[in-house]
Amino acid sequence: MIVSRAPFRISLGGGGSDLPSYYEQHGGFILSAAIDKYISVALSRNAVDDKIRVRYSKHEEVDRIHEIEHDLVRNTLPEFGITKNIEITSISEVPSGTGLGSSGTFLVALIKALHEINHNTVNKYELAEQACHIEMNLANHSVGKHDHYLASFGGFTFLEIEKSGKVQAGYLNIDPITIEEFRKKILLFYTGNNRSSRDILQTQKNESTAQNSEMIDSLHKTVELGRTIKTTLEQGDIDEFGFLLDKHWENKKRRSSDISNSNIDKWYNIAKKNGANGGKIMGAGGGGFFMFCCPDERLRYGLRSSLYKEGLVEMCYNFDFNGAQTIGKF
Repeated sequence: MIVSRAPFRISLGGGGSDLPSYYEQHGGFILSAAIDKYISVALSRNAVDDKIRVRYSKHEEVDRIHEIEHDLVRNTLPEFGITKNIEITSISEVPSGTGLGSSGTFLVALIKALHEINHNTVNKYELAEQACHIEMNLANHSVGKHDHYLASFGGFTFLEIEKSGKVQAGYLNIDPITIEEFRKKILLFYTGNNRSSRDILQTQKNESTAQNSEMIDSLHKTVELGRTIKTTLEQGDIDEFGFLLDKHWENKKRRSSDISNSNIDKWYNIAKKNGANGGKIMGAGGGGFFMFCCPDERLRYGLRSSLYKEGLVEMCYNFDFNGAQTIGKF
């Protein structure tokens, strides 16, 4: 048995510019941080039959690859020459559809384990690009390269994406004191509302491809803000990062009416009245996790209390600096 894991991520700037519909025309920029919440994948071979078993929120048991419902698994196994006798079990510490990159994280963990079971070595770039290829080209999901790279690399990572799709990944030059200050001042709250990002991302893809000026202008601004956020964090100014988050959120909402709703707007206003100087919904929008920056320690209790009364649940976290790993061989 092989057990691997890959980390979820929180997006800090540039989100949306990693889709081909944008970066193939303009290039892209992403800044994110991997957190210590994971998807783990266990692979094993059955001793008595050749069936394919996949356990996630469902339990599938089939004889042939084309019968697998899980499209990421169905498109991944042939890439490794596996046609039978495999059992795949995935366990997640965070629900799917919450804006932390679950599909890309799962896929990176799965590919890492498959390389291990085939006795292959794979570097972080190769792992991320293989995951991108499978999800974007084979499964034909309307996603970008963001989640796969963060799950593979871990850490505070930025991505420079060329028009060709080539990615240059680097770690943010951020000191330990700033990292600890970030963890204290940046709070994550689960809204309880899960959603698929595909409709929102498909809309972005369609409108970017059609060169819709409102969409393109919003994404240009997102990239600009992402680069400013990178500089701000490397200078150690978490308070200013919060104000930039506010601008990022207002700009992001321009892309689709589905990114926010009356509840999300209400929670955002409550947070700002109780000490937050900025925030945004993680991922494509519409639900999942809200991230807020609350610089004043004296106000954080009131912020937490006010959002708790609204039914939001805080998720404590730290950072992951390892990325995808094999954590067990049995």
